[in-house]
Amino acid sequence: MLLRKLRILARNSITRAEQPRDLLMNRPSFWFPWWTGLYPWAPFPPFNFWPPQITWIPNNFFGAFYPQPRCIPWSNALPPQIPTSSFNMDSTGDEPRPKRLKTAEDSRPGWNSHVKASHLPSSSSHVQDAASNVKISRHWEDFSQYHMENPSAQLGDVQSPAKFDFTVLSYNILSQDLLEDNSQLYNHCRRNVLFWSYRLPNILKEIKEMNADILCLQEVQEDHYKNQIKPSLEAFGYHCEFKSRTGSKPDGCAICFRASKFVLTLVKPVEYFRRNMMLLDRDNVGLILLLQPRVDGEAPTICVANTHLLYNPRRGDIKLAQLAILLAEISRVSLLKDSSVCPIILCGDFNSVPGSPLYSFIREGMLNYEGMPIGEVSGQQESSSGRRPLSFPIWPGTLGISQDCVYETKNKSGKPEGNTGDKAQDKRVESSLHHNFSLSSVYSHYVCGTGMPEVTTCHSTTALTVDYIFYSPAKGDVFVRPVSFFFISLFTQCRLDGVEVTSLLYNRGGTGLNSRQEHLSSASEPRHGLKLLGRLALLTEQDLWNIRALPNENNSSDHLSLLAKFRLEFVIHNQKEESVDVPEATALILPGPN
Repeated sequence: MLLRKLRILARNSITRAEQPRDLLMNRPSFWFPWWTGLYPWAPFPPFNFWPPQITWIPNNFFGAFYPQPRCIPWSNALPPQIPTSSFNMDSTGDEPRPKRLKTAEDSRPGWNSHVKASHLPSSSSHVQDAASNVKISRHWEDFSQYHMENPSAQLGDVQSPAKFDFTVLSYNILSQDLLEDNSQLYNHCRRNVLFWSYRLPNILKEIKEMNADILCLQEVQEDHYKNQIKPSLEAFGYHCEFKSRTGSKPDGCAICFRASKFVLTLVKPVEYFRRNMMLLDRDNVGLILLLQPRVDGEAPTICVANTHLLYNPRRGDIKLAQLAILLAEISRVSLLKDSSVCPIILCGDFNSVPGSPLYSFIREGMLNYEGMPIGEVSGQQESSSGRRPLSFPIWPGTLGISQDCVYETKNKSGKPEGNTGDKAQDKRVESSLHHNFSLSSVYSHYVCGTGMPEVTTCHSTTALTVDYIFYSPAKGDVFVRPVSFFFISLFTQCRLDGVEVTSLLYNRGGTGLNSRQEHLSSASEPRHGLKLLGRLALLTEQDLWNIRALPNENNSSDHLSLLAKFRLEFVIHNQKEESVDVPEATALILPGPN
């Protein structure tokens, strides 16, 4: 009788491990500054470091129909959790203990040292062991040799050249709530690698190893940001700004920068939601910062923008409208007194593939969308859904943004100024979008030598490139070239000093090489552009499946991080004047839309 009551009590009070949300994978970790586990630089330990209050669980509590779960965080049935550097992307440490030689890493005390070693079921152990032996590294591609420095003798004694090198990281770190809400995307993953207590140290370790000067993070969960991510990054020397999604969405975008290298001069949160406007009823956001390099003399301001556009592959109209709002805000804050624009770095998860109309619009500065199916804007799907053409215009005039992606100026009567010509001309203008920036992509979206496409995300259902770092290239930058993979008529490869360069020549009325050159000549080019000095190479889909795709034991997001190094060249006037530093307290914070 007593045994029966105990079983009933257990069934009503003990959660089953098959349900990730019931497992409280999102359970917060408490502040514990004295913890010195596997990651001594983290200001808190993972949840697994603490055993539960009841460390002994009788098997009789579960009974015949409720066997002891295998993936409870403190269960002895857990496979060993040995997170390693995701910079090298090694996938090791899952072999059964008797088959491995004991190393210094095994004897190192860590947050999982109290868990006994075990292995997965023997039916699939040979497949997992094979994957564990694969090591894939992401190498650094150095382009500094292609940038010739300007001789200082040409500037004279009044002016002297200066340069400022910095690195930028863009990373979708995968919100824990979104992971649990879309668990079908991670059926390929071992259960233990999906716990936030496992993922957080890996993410922080990767960010620390990348050592970037500017971080653009997407899918940053707000409670994790406030309690864990922000304190950790501040301990690394970063100043952090965050914009949460509107509505009840728990995540947002963050931009963090090294306070020792930049001064914050402006913060502009961007909301895409517009009340009483059906096209813009989604909760995606963006964030824009103006950063002043800390150098001797007056250096140009750098505009850094970060966003995460709508995912829905069938709603390309919403994505274009969201992008137009972001570009309009960038135009507003980046415009200088002499009508030029400051250098721009645009990062984020755009949920669009290379060569798609949305991608081409960013790169080429124009898009003729007349008759374009709404489901083809992002290029994410090949199905027949989303065949409805885009409307003319895409967004209503009440948004206050023109087809040039700038805020419209109103005349004395309160009406927007614009062309009042014939209707045919107006319709032609309305069916095309423009922006006035010259933007190039850090990545070429293919692997040199093989021509295989790069991917930035890879999980159970898809493997695509959706994450980008765009930048304002300096004049004469060797990496500025049109890339439109959907309309290629000729593909050639050549070698320059041992480095393969792909030349893509294509023709499509109004969107080819000539139109790209016309746009560059008419765009608002920054006075001081950026030179791409290097980037961290991406991987192919096959490379990622060799290490069990994403996330895995070493990489705790379903996206790869993007890392690039830039150089900003400018001129310093040698007149002896008192330099005035702009303190961070004077940074202008612009409010978002009501």
